[in-house]
Amino acid sequence: MSRHVAIVTDSTAYLPQRAMERHGITAVPLTVVLGDRALEEGSEISARSLAQALQKRQPVTTSRPSPEQFARTYHEVAESGVEGIVSLHLSAEFSGTYDAAVLAAREAPVPVRVVDTGMVAMALGFCALAAARTAEGGGTADEAVTAAEKRAAGTSAHFYVDTLDYLRRGGRIGAAQALLGSALAVKPLLQLDDGRIELLEKVRTASRAIARLEEIVAERAGGAPVDIAVHHLAAPERAQALADRLRERVPGLADLHVSEVGAVIGAHTGPGLLGAVVSPH
Repeated sequence: MSRHVAIVTDSTAYLPQRAMERHGITAVPLTVVLGDRALEEGSEISARSLAQALQKRQPVTTSRPSPEQFARTYHEVAESGVEGIVSLHLSAEFSGTYDAAVLAAREAPVPVRVVDTGMVAMALGFCALAAARTAEGGGTADEAVTAAEKRAAGTSAHFYVDTLDYLRRGGRIGAAQALLGSALAVKPLLQLDDGRIELLEKVRTASRAIARLEEIVAERAGGAPVDIAVHHLAAPERAQALADRLRERVPGLADLHVSEVGAVIGAHTGPGLLGAVVSPH
């Protein structure tokens, strides 16, 4: 952890545990409600359990952390002796997490800068890493925020889902509503745009959609130094195959992460999700 500035994010960043420990990043968990059980993402429900519940059509919802959870986290982090906290979170279009953090920040024992990154998954994770590295180098809270916002501005996230049904039920598909009438006839490619999920393209088969996803990511990456994250839910072989192909196609590849999304994002995308985050340095 930085001596002066600490970085807080939420569990939807899906950062590798070793990266969080190395850079002193703290993640506040969101909650998955499975039937009548409220379970914290990351510690009380796995992606595998979530996928199984969805496949059995069990009712699944998600909820933000409470302001009290954020307040406890800010107090714990402040006790380490930092002078400020930068709190970076998933798009406010998806969740009330940002609002809860803002409420808690007002009573925190040290100044807290709360940022709606407009991102999610490793698109958010890369922002947190950029902020942490700036803080480790002696940067101020303002400089850490600037680093995170700069990383967010250059980062893109694209993904494929087997069905729009989960996004429709969760109310997370924005302009992709136009697809609902033909959802069963197409395989949609989606993207993050201004913090919302928007339709990118309609493709007729899963194999063509995944091939097109690969092309889009390679085009976005270009030849400059870039980090890429490949995410999936209950599709590890599909994700690894995409990662292997991108490793061959992207000349400027620096870091490549392959990981399963957690239960919160998985609840809204469903099994079969395949996504890729492209984040230039």
